[in-house]
Amino acid sequence: MNIHEYQARELLQKFGVATTRGKVASRLDEAEQIARELGDVEIVVKAQVHAGGRGKGTFKNGFKGGVHVRKTPAEVRDVAAKMLGEILVTHQTGPAGRTVNKVLVAESADIAREIYFAILLDRATAAPLIVASTEGGVEIEAVAAKSPEKIIREAIDPLAGLQPFQARKVAKQLGFESSQLKNASKLFEGLYRTFIAFDCSMVEVNPLVVTTKGEVLALDAKFNFDDNALYRHPEIAALRDVAQEDPREVEASKHGLNYIGLDGNIACLVNGAGLAMATMDIIKFYGGEPANFLDVGGGANEQQVTKAFKILLADKKVKAILVNIFGGIMKCDVIAQGIINAAKTIKLSEPVVVRLEGTNVERAKQLLKESGLALITAGDLADAAQKAVAAAVAVNPKSQVPSSK
Repeated sequence: MNIHEYQARELLQKFGVATTRGKVASRLDEAEQIARELGDVEIVVKAQVHAGGRGKGTFKNGFKGGVHVRKTPAEVRDVAAKMLGEILVTHQTGPAGRTVNKVLVAESADIAREIYFAILLDRATAAPLIVASTEGGVEIEAVAAKSPEKIIREAIDPLAGLQPFQARKVAKQLGFESSQLKNASKLFEGLYRTFIAFDCSMVEVNPLVVTTKGEVLALDAKFNFDDNALYRHPEIAALRDVAQEDPREVEASKHGLNYIGLDGNIACLVNGAGLAMATMDIIKFYGGEPANFLDVGGGANEQQVTKAFKILLADKKVKAILVNIFGGIMKCDVIAQGIINAAKTIKLSEPVVVRLEGTNVERAKQLLKESGLALITAGDLADAAQKAVAAAVAVNPKSQVPSSK
């Protein structure tokens, strides 16, 4: 689950993490009023979308950049008018872009130095880890590739938590002056408390800045939450902005399905993330392109399977559907009945390739045979992938021709 920058700021402020003054606005008069309240200072207006690269992005109305600095309330209103309700395209949104429904209006910081700071879950040690660098404001992956010696790592004992000496140690390694060590350490400790309190898998501040006045501030933060722990944090779940998500993914989540849209034309209905990855890989191996990742999980019922088909067919790029089920906990006959139900309620105009194996597979095959549906059956995964790719090509001759692998 992603949250907006302004929401991240609000969470950090609960734990005493210093940020600049500012509020979020969804209307022009709100943006102008916030600017007035901030007083005679330079003001930054930032488009709120779930994507990076906003500053270098372009709106479809021609306005350049999702981050602008202005001096007067009138100028802030003018910039907000060019952002609110408009679509911002960045390198992370893809050509479709994301609609800007809110803007953050905040005091601009007079930056002397930028730093990267993050706390994440190190899966190798199953413990929190600080990752920091003096090279803030840029992608940390680029720093790691070009200057790995500039990456600072500090492991945190999950039982003891972040110790004061560790916070001071990291602050010194990041080059904070003696007069700034206290504020830097306090900010680090606040970030760690936030990380633990909300069951985060990552809290990233980029940039963490030192101002010309010597202040230490978190300017922009990104959170990753452990989805399995969200039941303990209804206040975090309430921050979800479905307007920023793929409508198909939102619809799938309502029914306990896992869906990720891709760019191909072969829909994949599977059970289990590992089988989903293998299915997409073998489609690619035989020259096709998966249209999505749809995992019905191990305990889906007929209604969920029927809904899964509806979601798959809502994608107009889909030219064939590959059903690949290995029945362990999931019973093959449940999948079969779901396919039959889907055919009764929606028009299955695209070819459907079915490969079933496991629990109640013979019963499933009998149900499908008696249904009278025009299905393409497959004996194994390789056979299923080849038939799905061939079916997609038959429907759309412009598709890539299957390879001879």
